[in-house]
Amino acid sequence: MKCVGCIREAMHRCWSQPVHAFNRLIIPSGVYPFSPICPDVLANPAVTQYLYLHGFASSPKSTKAQAMRSRFATLGLELIIPDLNQGDFSHLTLSRQIQQVSEFVLGQPDSTVLIGSSLGGLTATWVAQQPPLAGRIEKLVLLAPAFDFLAQWLPRLGSDQLNAWRTEGTFSVYHYTEQRTLPLHYDFITDAQGYDDGALQAKIPTLILHGTRDETIAIAASRAYATCRPWVHLVELPSDHALVDVEADLWQHTREFLEL
Repeated sequence: MKCVGCIREAMHRCWSQPVHAFNRLIIPSGVYPFSPICPDVLANPAVTQYLYLHGFASSPKSTKAQAMRSRFATLGLELIIPDLNQGDFSHLTLSRQIQQVSEFVLGQPDSTVLIGSSLGGLTATWVAQQPPLAGRIEKLVLLAPAFDFLAQWLPRLGSDQLNAWRTEGTFSVYHYTEQRTLPLHYDFITDAQGYDDGALQAKIPTLILHGTRDETIAIAASRAYATCRPWVHLVELPSDHALVDVEADLWQHTREFLEL
């Protein structure tokens, strides 16, 4: 409804004000009592929250995260980007990310759209799968989601490195934002082994944007995921895992999918 869009910005400005601030809203054409604007607004005054989940060994400062935030800002919308490292990358696990994001979504008064990159995309799908969040996730946008990531990543490490990681307890991982190697505990592996992508069956409208030249997470994983889930739409782009050279395409598809 057009009237919802007209008052969305005003609602954002008033959000931190006392309750009585919502009795009258200032919109471009003047000041009006809240109730006559639109009966639908009174029945459903929700404002969607947009949440971006960055990838593995990354941060809210990543190129894709900041580019997406800037795009949302041009529409007067806030894109929230939590730090999934939580100041302790060494003890990162998929479960910890799912819990962090789930708690954030449950703490919001309105529905949430999750946009996730790589491991953040996998996290988004598992958050949407959590029973307490049923009806709270509106849509998913997944950028090169890390489906089957253990099956793809572990063989690259090789048995010697994997055994050393298991024995020593930590493995040095290059963190792209920190620009240095950091130790990651083996719990990251054992925790991830408890998740089966086949269990991801939450029927939430989902857009996947994946590069055909991705050598980190092969596009075959997204193809397989989308094939048996009719609520998922896969767009294949001529790019690699980073997707930075198709940023304009990412935004175009995201904006159309989210009807922004």
